[in-house]
Amino acid sequence: MTAVKPPVTTCHCAVANTAAGPGAAIVALAGAPNSGKSTLFNALTGARTTVGNWPGTTVEVARGVWHQRTLIDLPGAYSLEPLSPDEALTRDLLVADPDDRPDVVIVVADAANLARSLYLVSEVREQPQRVIVALTMLDVAERRGIDVHPAALAEALGCPVVALDPRRRSGLTALDDAVATALTAAEPAARPHRCCGDALAKADERFGWVAAAVEAGVTDAGDDRVSFSDRFDRVATAPVLGPLLFLGVMWVVFQVTTTVAAPLQDFFDTFFSGPVTDAALAGFAAVALTGTWLEGLIVDGLIAGVGMVLTFVPLMALMFVLLALLEDSGYLARAAVVTDRLMRAIGLPGKAFLPLVVGFGCNVPAISATRILGDSRQRLLTVLLVPFTSCTARLTVFVLLGTVFFGQWAGTVVFAMYVASILLVVGVGLLLRRTLWRAMGTEPLVIDLPPYQLPTLRLTASVAWTRLAGFLRTASGIIVVTVCAVWLLQSVPAHGNAAFGEVAVEDSVYGVAAQAITPVFAPAGFAQWQTTSALVVGFVAKEAVISSWAQTYALEEPEEGGDPGSLGERIMADFTESSHGHPIPAALAFMVFLMAYTPCVATLAAQWREIGGRWTLFGIAVQLAVAWGLAVLIFQAGSLWW
Repeated sequence: MTAVKPPVTTCHCAVANTAAGPGAAIVALAGAPNSGKSTLFNALTGARTTVGNWPGTTVEVARGVWHQRTLIDLPGAYSLEPLSPDEALTRDLLVADPDDRPDVVIVVADAANLARSLYLVSEVREQPQRVIVALTMLDVAERRGIDVHPAALAEALGCPVVALDPRRRSGLTALDDAVATALTAAEPAARPHRCCGDALAKADERFGWVAAAVEAGVTDAGDDRVSFSDRFDRVATAPVLGPLLFLGVMWVVFQVTTTVAAPLQDFFDTFFSGPVTDAALAGFAAVALTGTWLEGLIVDGLIAGVGMVLTFVPLMALMFVLLALLEDSGYLARAAVVTDRLMRAIGLPGKAFLPLVVGFGCNVPAISATRILGDSRQRLLTVLLVPFTSCTARLTVFVLLGTVFFGQWAGTVVFAMYVASILLVVGVGLLLRRTLWRAMGTEPLVIDLPPYQLPTLRLTASVAWTRLAGFLRTASGIIVVTVCAVWLLQSVPAHGNAAFGEVAVEDSVYGVAAQAITPVFAPAGFAQWQTTSALVVGFVAKEAVISSWAQTYALEEPEEGGDPGSLGERIMADFTESSHGHPIPAALAFMVFLMAYTPCVATLAAQWREIGGRWTLFGIAVQLAVAWGLAVLIFQAGSLWW
């Protein structure tokens, strides 16, 4: 493993029309990973961002509007010699036919590692292309005794150079002015170079050009002091202390999340089950619709189901804030180094951990992120492993069950689920490699480690809000549709003489279908149809598990003379009954099954697109087999002690 540290085919016009209107200028952001490119993109576009496949490819590209221009965030690349599909898109766009090239290319260059960043500039400048160099990380360079002179560097490069700090939003106006000036100017001539046929000679010429530019525009004081990042990384990336530190940090994240968010969850739960429900019932009574199917849909369906999911919004927001803090500080990049040994054990490069980390947020973009891997077999294996990473949709269910069954230990239990998720990725990866991909080799990890920085409030809030809003946009439509579908199935009688909307839940199509498959889960300790039906709904979206429970228990009549109780109390009672007095191991078995079984339909669609139907169906079979086997093992072993 080698951690590289700072020194001690398509027409873009159609895309532009969907972003900033017909005829809008196209500005592309290019640069190496961890150079500040994505931070600059977010600072320039704000919330006006969309992500989708580039036309004619399966590579996802972020697009946004910046002052009536379409801004495209190209995949990170060190050069125009691609090693993966996403890097190939960057090359194709930047060296494509003139009719398809961006109007302006902004190459983001790390001032603290300028020579490495400028190699891409040398390649882009070989095209008749308007190029602007955006210098980032100037504060880091200054701390290392490196003084960059933008004017002198611009003269050496033959293109404008703008110094900025996207994290603090300084220098953005100067960049805007430089782009506006470039758009009014004619395309510059391509940078001349003497080596046209020999690739090695051409590379040598580029390195020489870069060295000359750095010499002209940079004063290096030769400060050899060991930086704080270097000192701290002796612990953060150490073979033993590194993983322990990583686990400790993540335990704190989950502990803080479950503890701080709990009062807010209780508030929203009381709000939806109290004032909102009472107001809805009063409204139906005022228009003489009490007891109708419409009241059932609104009160027992949408308010009970959607309201329960919305109680977890504070938890999701806090989780995204904490992860954004870790990301902005530079610590999360060390996770790839810490897990490199595990990745190589299953035949994957250390950078395969990056899409897997994304999977802990959402499996769908994680599958798209596997395009950073150059080997097709590595991409296939990683896509099959992504569903075993526990996404934030599962987090809501883990927190609910952790709070119900484990009380003050809920944070630790949720953390344990995420550790189990990592172990599951490694275990299944080892199994698949030793059976299907025994000949697949390994490769060393080469990754830039950004310097540690104090997170900024603006950037942290922006990243957290973007992710929360994205989750709500994706989940809201799915949840509403699922809630309506579940309510409809619960309202249609499967047998008996009850009318539509008046049937007992267990006698509805929903209840009868769930009861038919419930015996399969008897060895796992949660053979209650209410629980089984929630898992079936979870095939659509994991957060819908909670809404399904909320709907079912809202409609289900308590025993004669009994108190309906809270959702948690009803779940506890059912798990106690189905496990014959062993609710703790049954709850753990359910959580592990939820973690390992087939992900949401959106993830399956992403898998189908990336690896095809045959491998997607193979993945579903593996997920169900692993989930059921582990759930049975955990309950059977756990019931001997609890």
